[in-house]
Amino acid sequence: MNKNITDIGHLTGKVLLFGGVYSNLQALEALIAVAEAEGIPPENCVCTGDIIGYCAQPEETIQTFKNWKAKSIVGNVEIQLRDDEDDCGCDFRAGSRCDNFSQQWYPYAKSKLSKDSLNYLETLPDHIKFTIGNQNLMVVHGSYFNVSEFIFKSTDWSIKAKNFEVNQSDIIIAGHCGLPFLDQQDGKLWVNPGVIGMPANDGNPNVWYAILDESKKPTIVNFRKLDYNYKRTNQLMLNGFLPESYAKTIVSGIWDNMEILPETEKQLQGKPIPL
Repeated sequence: MNKNITDIGHLTGKVLLFGGVYSNLQALEALIAVAEAEGIPPENCVCTGDIIGYCAQPEETIQTFKNWKAKSIVGNVEIQLRDDEDDCGCDFRAGSRCDNFSQQWYPYAKSKLSKDSLNYLETLPDHIKFTIGNQNLMVVHGSYFNVSEFIFKSTDWSIKAKNFEVNQSDIIIAGHCGLPFLDQQDGKLWVNPGVIGMPANDGNPNVWYAILDESKKPTIVNFRKLDYNYKRTNQLMLNGFLPESYAKTIVSGIWDNMEILPETEKQLQGKPIPL
């Protein structure tokens, strides 16, 4: 398996973890303000991919991210855009609502990106690895093996375990599924910090990210909610080119559909996430 892995070395202090910016410029700007207020340098800010997605400002979002100089791996959306493909590569079931909606937002995003932004996507690795204290961390999008694999808290540990085995990591930072969670077994830790571009189906418009704090022993994961100007994001999405249902989700905090979710996660819709 030929993987492009970037080693960003040994990180100290706090590390900001997030994913799924999804072309949501307002959320990204709010997160950058958090990083600055916390004194977290850009090289300690790590994204699990899908900088581009459902919202209205793909070009502005990529340029803001690039200028910030935070780290990111490729999500499935970046891979598809980089390779000039005609769909988002999200692994949605053909004919599903998610699939139909992707036929609106993906061409819109593709039409907005400059050559400079596409060139930037070419620089993003498949995975990032780094160390904190004496622990090895690996950043994946879906899983190490499949960028579009949906892994949730309820996903069987045996599936997660294979990811630790193949790359000798102690902690895996993952994205793609859109829901924040922590799963720990056998001395290994799977962390999904959540996404900042869309709410987590918990009935709250605020979005999720996490901070790893190396100064606390053992290293602890602080999940946090991000307050941002979601009303502005919603207004920009009502432009005739993007799914109105996704614009509604930005405000309601409830997903339009739960096609990708296992039964356990479906039962949690509209409930606060205890992290």
